[in-house]
Amino acid sequence: MSLRKYLTSKVFFAQMLFAMGVVGALAFLFFNSLNYITNHGQEIAIPDLSKLSVEQADEKLSDISLDYIILDTVDYNPDFPKLTIVDQEPKPGSKVKAGRKVYLKINAETFTMVAVPDLIEKTYRQAVPTLKAAGLQEGTITYKPYLGKDMVLEMSINGKRIKAGEKVLKSSKIDLVLGDGKVVFDDTMLDSTAVDSTDIPPIVETPADE
Repeated sequence: MSLRKYLTSKVFFAQMLFAMGVVGALAFLFFNSLNYITNHGQEIAIPDLSKLSVEQADEKLSDISLDYIILDTVDYNPDFPKLTIVDQEPKPGSKVKAGRKVYLKINAETFTMVAVPDLIEKTYRQAVPTLKAAGLQEGTITYKPYLGKDMVLEMSINGKRIKAGEKVLKSSKIDLVLGDGKVVFDDTMLDSTAVDSTDIPPIVETPADE
């Protein structure tokens, strides 16, 4: 049989249909097995792990075939129990596949220590942002007579005087004593500081050379 007759024969078309059927069946099996292997359509909702301990989070994630990695310990946040989860990625409610890792950030056990900035002889307007930049808070403000209005004269915590450079817990409240700008001069103070003429030593003249 010639090639031309073979290509137009029923045997050729039957073999082509059979080959196409085999290829189609193999493709169907491949894509269905791929969906099964990758858990296509089987997604897990990330639970809210906020305020849970690492042990509690581990148990909760293990039950739904998820894993976790602790990224960091962040500065102490009083709104969360110590050593509990304050942040997570992916966020709660996100849909992921089994085996996905959840990244966690843990609340520190207590506030860190920070150095008190030097606020003496700075104005109140300068002192407040300087305190915030150091992680501290403005406490009670009191005034006392001083020529420089709103100038910082003293710093204290719970009634105890502190100096620049001393270490205190972050987020502590620093009480400030400011000048009121209303210094009143007392005449008696001027009198007491006046120079007494009797205190002036006599001028001794030296004779000119002959």
